[in-house]
Amino acid sequence: MEKEKELAGRVALVTGAGRGIGRAIALELAGQGAVVLVNYNGSRECAQEVVREIEENGGRSESFGCDVSDFHACGKMIEEIMKKYLHVDILVNNAGITRDNLIVRMTEEEYDQVLNTNLKGAFHTIRHLSRYFLKQRGGKIINISSVSGVEGNAGQANYCASKAGLIGLTKSVARELACKGVCANAVAPGFIDTEMTRSMPEKAREAALASIPMKRQGSVEDVARLTAFLAGRGSDYITGQVFCVDGGMTM
Repeated sequence: MEKEKELAGRVALVTGAGRGIGRAIALELAGQGAVVLVNYNGSRECAQEVVREIEENGGRSESFGCDVSDFHACGKMIEEIMKKYLHVDILVNNAGITRDNLIVRMTEEEYDQVLNTNLKGAFHTIRHLSRYFLKQRGGKIINISSVSGVEGNAGQANYCASKAGLIGLTKSVARELACKGVCANAVAPGFIDTEMTRSMPEKAREAALASIPMKRQGSVEDVARLTAFLAGRGSDYITGQVFCVDGGMTM
């Protein structure tokens, strides 16, 4: 008899899951048996491709278009999901954007856009889902932060502020919801092989690699596997923590 998969029977919502780290997380959770709801904003085709890949491998998935920076749109998405699936057990806040610039040149719009998606977006999903988590007395919240939110990074004041804010949000939510069996943790990826890092100038890539004790980039799968662990039963006594997936960069 085939052994039951770790996340069988659980429903997971992954924001920004059309590509990169979010896509890898969606595929990993589905591979472990979860029904995966793929949120997207501007990448509908990519999200649908993730859904197709999950279904072709025997899983269940559906895409939901929503700009998570919009509080009311996010609430409508959650309401639609709950009506159809009745419960959500895992929330992965991965949606994020960059608008890099030096602080002396950064516009208010560039700052606000990044904070609204990366930080407020996570608040919106948690805010709308928390009452369901409390009612069902359980749930796993995983916020995808960044080592940039731990150490800072020149030219990314907005991005770093949003990712540092996610860490504070994670710890506060963990304290508020722990008594009802809800766990909230943050994952902070380092120099991961994605479309964004592949487009970096060669000198910048070399400098980043030089700062990593393991002397290599991580993969999106490295991040996805840790996220899946935090979504499963093995992490039931872990909450309010920040896990850096960075090859030792921040130690």
